[in-house]
Amino acid sequence: MSSFYDVSVGKVTESSPSKVVIEISSQKKFEDYKYSLQVGKYLKVANGERTFVIVSVQNVKSEPEKKYMPEGDSKFLITAQPVGTLIDEDKFYRGTTTLPTPTEEVFLVSDELLEMIFSSGANYNFPLGTLAQSNEITLKINPNNFFSKHIAVVGSTGSGKSCTVAKILQKALGIENGAYVNSEGQNNCHIIIFDLHSEYKSAFELDDSDFNLNLLRDSNLILPYWLMNADELETMFIDANDLTAHDQRAQFRNAVILNKERHNPSVRDVTYDTPIYFNINEVRNYMDNLNNEVIGKLDWENQPKLEDGTLVMDRKKIYFEKGHIFAHTSENEATKAVPGPFHGEFDKFILNLDTKLQDKRLKFLFDPQKRDGTPYYSEDFEDIIKQFLGYKNSANITIVDLSGIPFEVLNITVSLVSRLVFDFCFQISKLKHFRDLLNDVPVLIVCEEAHNYAPRNDEPRYTASKKSLEKIVKEGRKYGLSLMVVSQRPSEVSETIFAQCNNFISLRLTNVDDQNYIRNLMSDVSSNIADVLPNLAPGEFMITGDAVLMPCVARVSKPNPEPQSQSVNFYDEWKQDWKNIDFQDIIKHWRKEQ
Repeated sequence: MSSFYDVSVGKVTESSPSKVVIEISSQKKFEDYKYSLQVGKYLKVANGERTFVIVSVQNVKSEPEKKYMPEGDSKFLITAQPVGTLIDEDKFYRGTTTLPTPTEEVFLVSDELLEMIFSSGANYNFPLGTLAQSNEITLKINPNNFFSKHIAVVGSTGSGKSCTVAKILQKALGIENGAYVNSEGQNNCHIIIFDLHSEYKSAFELDDSDFNLNLLRDSNLILPYWLMNADELETMFIDANDLTAHDQRAQFRNAVILNKERHNPSVRDVTYDTPIYFNINEVRNYMDNLNNEVIGKLDWENQPKLEDGTLVMDRKKIYFEKGHIFAHTSENEATKAVPGPFHGEFDKFILNLDTKLQDKRLKFLFDPQKRDGTPYYSEDFEDIIKQFLGYKNSANITIVDLSGIPFEVLNITVSLVSRLVFDFCFQISKLKHFRDLLNDVPVLIVCEEAHNYAPRNDEPRYTASKKSLEKIVKEGRKYGLSLMVVSQRPSEVSETIFAQCNNFISLRLTNVDDQNYIRNLMSDVSSNIADVLPNLAPGEFMITGDAVLMPCVARVSKPNPEPQSQSVNFYDEWKQDWKNIDFQDIIKHWRKEQ
């Protein structure tokens, strides 16, 4: 190693678990090594005969001249944060057990040493980019610690967030320079992206017969309503603020269970959440009949009474078939009849249900059909699960394009897909556990713009999606399911979700609340490095977590192909000649006309 890096540049004057203060005694020495003493650079501090503490420079300041110093000279104080331990110049360990004491010598860190640190160990074999302070040094991370533990990727608009996510996923899939480079054939990678703005399709469309993209849109997404669980169904149809919400919830639950039993007589122990077929129109009839029910009050009656005088002895036998006309209420002793217990309570519920069922935009939920025009039933459950995991067309990556999904059911769609994938991973893990094995089909779900469906607030409409994603971050890892949470407003994302992330990739963040939020989520060892967040260039990121040996700032090259996330260059377009627009074409697309 060059003698340049063996020269002491300063001495420790103060030491604590969170910072080491280094004094450089003269301006000349500081000027000689100024490039290597900038904020973000690394230094090594002697801590014994063959041991050094690696520190990251956080702050540099000059001290005023003192009487004993030559005229025009000054000393400099550097505040640095301990990040790791170096032994014998070839063994690096994250963290420190002992700290350097005052008077210990401080040395520069060579590129060769940095390369050894960031490339050390057989487990650190996934190239994520290059260090911001040196394009020659590749940042390698531990891919098992990275992908199997939840990941947060945050950055303001224009910071390069989508390109960074696409580049990481392309490397995991084996895509380099627009080509699929897995020479040994298709791997066992399973990635699902929730894509709100239809950005990622272009990044994974390859002209290669060995690579398939599984693209699910509102036009081909198979997501029948009968797969919804309690939270999803009630979020869809019941206004939590309605005074009769409790009765609506209880009777709707009962109607769904009874209808599932009606259509699936071979299934035992049917529950509200059992993923089997039920007929939503029949459930609607049942709720409508309860809403209009009139109870006969003659001595021998005390049962719901139809207009023709028929007494309803068993609601589930006739209420599903159609809406009935009931007897008129009467105080007359010969025809006495009173409103049923829920008479008129479900008016708003039925109106809401009818509105949803008649909304053609929700056809993928309430009227999905096979090619022969028949609906999907319980026996089609296998095909429905296969579509999300890429098993229908042997695809390693599935993009769920949410750009065509109505915003009011966006959270339900995310909740339903993520919960089904979780349940699949749970079931396959249980089967493997019987053989003392682990799930060998691990899945990564990428939640793009997560603040749109897993926000920090407690609005009832987000309950289902938040619960599904929070369950994944709390329990998914042991079942082979991990989450990558992507957001430009991390302070607006569910705190439970971010608190469970083990690895953070932070691109430029300009909002002070977001900066502080991310800083507070990090450990004390890495929180100070977050000060660089507002100053990062596009494509530069700060990474910290279990997958990287020590927190650092790095940059990633652009993916090839790129996602369609570029901003419109307003002024360049404004300078062009006037452009005519085919409004009819736009309106047809808007209306989804053929």
